[in-house]
This record gives sequence, C-alpha cells and structure tokens, in this order.
Amino acid sequence: MKMAQDIIIKPIITENSMKGIADRKYTFQVAKDANKIEIAKAVEELFGVKVSKVNTISVRGRYRRQGWKGGYTPATKKAIITLTADSKGIEFFESMY
Repeated sequence: MKMAQDIIIKPIITENSMKGIADRKYTFQVAKDANKIEIAKAVEELFGVKVSKVNTISVRGRYRRQGWKGGYTPATKKAIITLTADSKGIEFFESMY
C-alpha cells in the first residue's frame, strides 16, 4: 500500500482552482496510478478533513520546443476534492484565499 505522501504530490494553484475554494473544492496533482478511493483516504489522512467527492482528470503532456528540438512535458493526473459541509477547510488553501 502506498503512503499518503506518495499519492498527493502537490497542490495546484491557479486562478480557476482558487475559485473553487468558495465551493469547498480543492485541486491537487496526484500519482498517475492512484484511484479515487486512495486519493480520498490520503487527503483525509494528511489534512484531517472529510471528503465527499473526488473527480479525477488525466492531463496529457504538451508539446514544447527548446530551440530546434521538441518534446513532450510529462503526463499528469489532477484530482478535484470536494469536502463535506461540516468539514473544516484545508489551511494551506485558506491562507491564500
């Protein structure tokens, strides 16, 4: 079994993801092989909150050029976590909002 730190890689801080904080939705980059149940348990363990729903998005790598060479950025997976109404917020995001 994977550790919670191996599943949740980093938070995603964008203008669009910050709009979701008002609706108790938080966005994270997660391991590509993690499923929704593992992601929910990892968030509950790391942040001490109650998760009501998990939406996942597989993001394919984009083509980037450097000079005359070209290549693809790594493919990633994002998870949008929705918390229950009675759960406290995630402090990391709340301080930015």
